[in-house]
Amino acid sequence: MLILVEDDDPVRRALQLLLSGRGYQVRSFASAASALADPIALEAAFLVADYRLSDSDGVELLHSLRARGWMGRAILVTAFASNEVRRAAEAVGYAAIMEKPLRQQALLAALVHASS
Repeated sequence: MLILVEDDDPVRRALQLLLSGRGYQVRSFASAASALADPIALEAAFLVADYRLSDSDGVELLHSLRARGWMGRAILVTAFASNEVRRAAEAVGYAAIMEKPLRQQALLAALVHASS
């Protein structure tokens, strides 16, 4: 299972369709709070999260999931890939930081790489 957290509805829907079409069971959320409120989310193997969310950010989201015992692999998606964001994302455990606009094949490759 894969958790997808993206607050932009069209982007979230497109990513959900892409990932579902590639065989991932996707649980998608528009906010960090929604993802954290779902107890099934802790069973996911992967997280794909936007950096800027309406109620938080992807770094805080992963930090909260880790604090709850989640041990999956995570990919951060951002239009704000500064050195500061990269350092914070790597420090909390993101396996990859991908810049928007997101290339679909790059995301799929990052998920394959993260699972190995």
